[in-house]
Order: sequence, then structure tokens, then C-alpha cells
Amino acid sequence: MNIYVGNLPYTVRDNDLLEMFQAYGNVSSAKVVMDRETDRSKGFGFVEMSSDDEGTNAINKLNGHEINGRALRVNEARPREDRRPGGGGGGGGGDRRPKRW
Repeated sequence: MNIYVGNLPYTVRDNDLLEMFQAYGNVSSAKVVMDRETDRSKGFGFVEMSSDDEGTNAINKLNGHEINGRALRVNEARPREDRRPGGGGGGGGGDRRPKRW
């Protein structure tokens, strides 16, 4: 199960996240999302747990849990949206000059 963890204090790192969730089961991975330019935490991360039961238990126990005065938001992660370069684009272009009859 893939779990989203939001509202993390900016001091939390991957190992902290790993330790926090290991109390509730086997953690496959724990990753705090970092800003590439500043190398500072963006305040959220993802944890992958081996089983859905362990993941559900961790979500139930840690959602709303306070760390350094910040209440964590913990829930099942949604699938990542496809972000292809180039954006959505517009409609059909065509000739935009005024018609002359």
C-alpha cells in the first residue's frame, strides 16, 4: 500500500519517516519529497508498506498525530497523474483571419 504523508515538519527526513511507520509494520520505502533547487523538504512524503492491513493500521494511528506542533495528514496515496511535457494544448487553430465575403 502506498501512503501519502502531508503537513510534515520541514526537518523530517527519509529515516525519520521510516522509523515512524515501522512501528506499524514492514516498510518497503519511505521518501520525503525535496525541492530540487533548494534541497529543502516540501513538507510531504510517501511511504510504501508491505501489506494493505499494515498500511490501513498506520493510516488510522498516524493521521492527525502531532509532530513539532503539526498535525500529520496521512491517507492512501492516489495514483500519480500523467505529466507529459508540453501541457494540454488548445483546440484546432485554423485560419483566424476575418472572413471577407
